[in-house]
Formats: sequence, C-alpha cells, structure tokens
Amino acid sequence: MPNEDITWWRDGVIYQVYVRSFADSNGDGIGDLRGVIEHLDHLGWLGVDGVWLSPVNPSPDLDWGYDVADYRDVHPDLGDLRTLDELVGEAGSRGIRILLDLVPNHTSDRHPWFVDARSSRDAAHRDWYVWADPRADGSPPNNWRSVFGGSAWELDPTTGQYYLHNFLPEQPDLNWWSEEVRGAFDDILRFWFERGIAGFRIDVANGLIHDPELRDNPSATDDDPPEIRRRGQRQVYNLNRPEVHEIYRGWRTIADGYDPHRILVAETWVFDPEQLARFYGSGDDELHLCFNFSLVFSDFRAEAFRGIVGSTEGALPPGARPAWTGSNHDVGRFPTRWCDGREDRSRCALMALLTLRGTPFLYYGDEIGMTDVAVPEDDQLDLVGGGGAEQPSRDGCRTPMQWSADPSAGFTRDGVRPWLPIGDAASRSVAAQREDPGSMLNLCRDLIALRREMPDLRSGRYASIPSPAGVWTWSRGDDTVVSVNLSEEPVTVPIGTATIAIGTRRERDGEPVGGELSLGPWEGAVLRVAPS
Repeated sequence: MPNEDITWWRDGVIYQVYVRSFADSNGDGIGDLRGVIEHLDHLGWLGVDGVWLSPVNPSPDLDWGYDVADYRDVHPDLGDLRTLDELVGEAGSRGIRILLDLVPNHTSDRHPWFVDARSSRDAAHRDWYVWADPRADGSPPNNWRSVFGGSAWELDPTTGQYYLHNFLPEQPDLNWWSEEVRGAFDDILRFWFERGIAGFRIDVANGLIHDPELRDNPSATDDDPPEIRRRGQRQVYNLNRPEVHEIYRGWRTIADGYDPHRILVAETWVFDPEQLARFYGSGDDELHLCFNFSLVFSDFRAEAFRGIVGSTEGALPPGARPAWTGSNHDVGRFPTRWCDGREDRSRCALMALLTLRGTPFLYYGDEIGMTDVAVPEDDQLDLVGGGGAEQPSRDGCRTPMQWSADPSAGFTRDGVRPWLPIGDAASRSVAAQREDPGSMLNLCRDLIALRREMPDLRSGRYASIPSPAGVWTWSRGDDTVVSVNLSEEPVTVPIGTATIAIGTRRERDGEPVGGELSLGPWEGAVLRVAPS
C-alpha cells in the first residue's frame, strides 16, 4: 500500500486506464468500470498511487468519449454513478486515488447546451459557443484549421452563422469568454470533488480561449516542431491564448479548498519550455502537473532527452513538478514509438521515466511493454480525421489489456468479440510476467518500490552528469545516480564507488561498482553512490 507520509501526486506514480480496453466484466466486449474494480489488486500490487480514467461521461463516441453529452453522469457502456462511486471507495481502500478526464474545450453537438444554442440566435445558450458570420463570399470567418484537418468552422444552416470546432464538427467549442460557461464548469468540478474524485486530467488545457477578434493564424515555418508543421499554421489565435491562465487560477482555488488536496493535470500541447512553465503559474497557483510533449515526440536519444529534461527543469518556477510520460491514448505506446518493439530499449525507457524528478504517468500495458497493434482497416473505429495520413487511426494503442495468454487475453469472456482486436498476448501478458522475477513487469514494480524506499528518487534534485556519447547519466539528490546507455555499443561510465540498486538486467542488482560502470548496449542502472 502507498506510503501515506509522502505527497501522493508529487512523489507517486499515476496510471492511465483506457476504460473501454482495460477489462470487460459483463461479456459485451467493452471494458467497463466494474472491470477496473476487479483489477484494482493488480494496480495495488504494482504500487501506483493514482489512476486517471479516460472519459467516462455519456457520449456519442465520435471521438470516443472526448465529445461529452453530459458532464455529470456515466456512459451506460461503462457503468453508472453508483459503480463509479464504488470504484472510488475500493481504490481508496488500497491507497489509490481516482482522477477523471475533463473535456472543457468543447462538448458534443448532442449536449443539451448546444442543441439549444443552435435552435436560434436568441437561444439561452447561444453565447455558450463561438459563432461568427460568414465572409462576404460565404466562406468561413478566418483561416483557422481543425486539429483533425480542414476548416475549424462549420456553417449552421438554421441560423446562418458558422460555429467554431477545433476538433470534429460534432465537437463545437465552448465560449470561455462567457461567465455562464465558467460558472457551469466551476460547478462541475465541485460535483465530482464532492464525490471523492481526487483530480482531473484536463483535455486540451492550452485551448479554451479564442481570440475575440478572430484574427488569421500565421503559417508554420521550417523551424516549428513536426506537429505544428503538419497542421500548416501556428495556432496562436484559436488556441494557446494567454487569457487561459485566469481560468486555471480560479480552478486551483477550488481544488485547494478540498481536503485531502486535489490536483489538476494538464494536457498541454506546447513545445516551448517557457510556455509550458506558465501553466504552473508561480508554482502553486495554477495547474499542479503539465504533460511534456517535447519529450513524448522526441527521438529516443541520450542527447535529445538530456536537452529536453534540462530545458524543462530550467524553465519551471520554484516548487513546480514536471510530469513525464511516454505513452497515451493519442500518441501511441513508447515501446513502439521510441523502442521499435525491443524490450531492452523499453526497459531503459521505463527506468528513465520512473527515476526522473517529477511525476511519472504510465499508460495501461506499459508495465509489460505492450506495443501498438496493427488494426486491420476494416476493424478500425477511430476515424476522427478520416483515418488518413493527416490524422491516422489511434486504435492501435487502444487495444485490450493483455492479462493472460488466453485467446481472450483475459480481457473478456472466451468467445466474445472484443471491441478492438487483441495484440500478441501469447508473448506478452501480465500473468506470464508476474511469475518471472526478471520480467519487465517486475522491473516496473521494483522501480516504483525503489522510489518509495529512496528519498532521492522522490524529491532529490536532478542534475545531468557528463557521459560518453549515447549515454544519459544524471544524479538525483546526493546519493543516487541513474545511467542509461541508449546506443548499440558497450560503454564505461565514470561513477565512483557505488552499488547497483536495480539494473535493466536484473542479475546485476546488488553488484558493487568500483569507480566505473560498464553498460552493454541498451542497458541501464540505478545506483546508490557511496559518500565521498
């Protein structure tokens, strides 16, 4: 059970559950909240401190829960409010907190607010969304592009105006200049906090506010990150507005008013460390944690990772805590994207994520090295952008959890067709790896346990240590060093006198090091350093 003496969100590990793919309790092929309850013992055994659930609200599922039709209820495919309350209680008895996914940038077009808003220009909820007249030639008001491709504007024939949708046309953007919208979401936060929810992962946290003058976005340049170049423009007027910080200062005040302390975690699609740091405010008056997508989309190279972590550490305000992840439901799994499916590389990545200063987030299946699954075109369900090159299907990283080597992977009942195809559970499953002390699953569990055992790994400062080419080495506090060889060549790293606490090759655990650490290709180690 997690140590109650540590600050759970600063010192612990948070685990993302994609609910539809975690465990199916009733045999309909869809994961559900009851399935999460039935597998809490795995999460407790693993040692995680919090669980972030993908959206559980009612939704038409055009964007698989990120098109919300009701912010105060549960999708019937996944369960009901009573089951969610039970999950909060059962998780809490194991020392695990539950976070929900909150989608404040937009609603479903089937949400009662938008159904009313589009009924007439005088509707009560009209100003809750972003409307604009066509240009003289009938075209959209400006050049803003949707994240999913095409114009970010959709003409509503009933009222003759365009509405803004930074994602699907069926996901109209809320107007956060409206005090009524702000008040509604203040109440939504309180509704869930009062049910025992520990916090929220905030979808598109860098969005919400749009430029009231509706100015055109500038074009992307060759110097911009690939994600920006792919969209063809810098989204500085339809997203990424500085006025969004006022909203989060208000939400932080609400969160801080609850006991025990609740948290706000941001999906921040920004690539400049100074811009990322602004979402923390002064360090304790805006968001608690912000995902770092520069690391997510980096090449898995020592020089690249060292630079991103160093620039992030240098930009954060005093007291702020980084948040690190390699996988999620949008970007894919790190064993595929960073590691080409190789376990030796995946072990190094897992070791890095769990030993950096900050709060690590694991995506379900990361602990066993699950890889993206090639889902046949006929079986693909996520086609928000047409499934083409601009916005490929994300189904491959959302396939069922591989609990066992059975044909159903332990996800659902035998003979039931799961909502998405199952990956290669015969070669990678929880059941098989739990029995193997040298498995990636046990490496993950032991690294999490080591974080609790070693204060340096929880709160020690990060400092990069000069290393040979292809090697990333850093200290945590005064007595701990981590070194990962991200190359195909064996290396020798000057360390001093130390002992290997955990190695990616587990047979080296406890090995003494007398001045120099030898690492094979794609090998890493956490070391206890002897006092000098």
